[in-house]
Amino acid sequence: MNVAIIGASGYSGAELASLVAKHPHLTIVGLFVSEGSQDQGKLLSSLYPEHASLLDLPLQPLSDAAYKHIAANADYVCLCTDHHVSVELAPKFLDMGKKVFDLSGGYRLHAASDYDTYYGFSHPYPDWLDKAQYGLAEWYSDDISQAELIAVAGCYPTAALNALKPLQNAGLLSDQPVIINAVSGVTGAGRKAAINTHFCEVSLAPYGLFNHRHTPEISQYLGHPVLFTPHLGNFARGILETIYVTLKPGVTPEQVDAAYQVLANAPLIRLKGKVMPSIKGVVNQPYVDIGWQQQGNQLIVVAAIDNLLKGAAGQALQCMNLVSHWPGELGLKGV
Repeated sequence: MNVAIIGASGYSGAELASLVAKHPHLTIVGLFVSEGSQDQGKLLSSLYPEHASLLDLPLQPLSDAAYKHIAANADYVCLCTDHHVSVELAPKFLDMGKKVFDLSGGYRLHAASDYDTYYGFSHPYPDWLDKAQYGLAEWYSDDISQAELIAVAGCYPTAALNALKPLQNAGLLSDQPVIINAVSGVTGAGRKAAINTHFCEVSLAPYGLFNHRHTPEISQYLGHPVLFTPHLGNFARGILETIYVTLKPGVTPEQVDAAYQVLANAPLIRLKGKVMPSIKGVVNQPYVDIGWQQQGNQLIVVAAIDNLLKGAAGQALQCMNLVSHWPGELGLKGV
């Protein structure tokens, strides 16, 4: 299958290009950036020297000629772009008959009104919100395999939902909101220069209190209220979430352990039990690590992922594998 990547110069785009280039059954047929990008014409490996020899491919402007090239040559189009851009691009490629994998938040939420509230714009294609399939690979594999537009799950929600859906599905959560305290590396903010993400300026600090756009995403696909507070940490990549859960009265540790067994055979989930996950354990790895400890009806769950792999490019590749009817982990284990 032939893959075109839009927004290939960003962190997620470059990570995805690397994964596709190493995949046994996928071929890159174009790496694209906006027509106004200063990166156009450069080799991707010149921006990311760690990919020298693998990604000595030019970054092409998304011009009329590029659209014609994609129409003629690509099977899959991956949008590693800002949500404002993805929202407009996805329908164009869908009209060409391409399978579209959107790594932005442009099509993750069901309700168009949530885009006004959390994203600050009115969604121009509400019909596609109904048709887009959420790309949380371990939970929606059958639906993903049949979809035309896959809204790849967000990084924070990927960790939170894999940690919490086993408990919700087993009926173990009380009516109390789940509290999620999350920390991400700076690459989660994207490659574009900004003073608040300049490494010398970053200090561990919360942001997006009560109004972060991942809050409705987590609540929607969990089916339970959450209080989500993200933090930016002074490290490059990785996410660690400490999640505080109030269980229903009488729920035993054995019931909690049994609930997590729904993920026991998922190739990219590592259930750690009482061993707490760490960012060090998942950086440059495609896994979700999940650990938990219980005291009475209080449960603390800790989840860790690499935000650029399982939180973005790795999960997009899982979704491409599922659409292609290949094992979801193909090209990921051992990266």
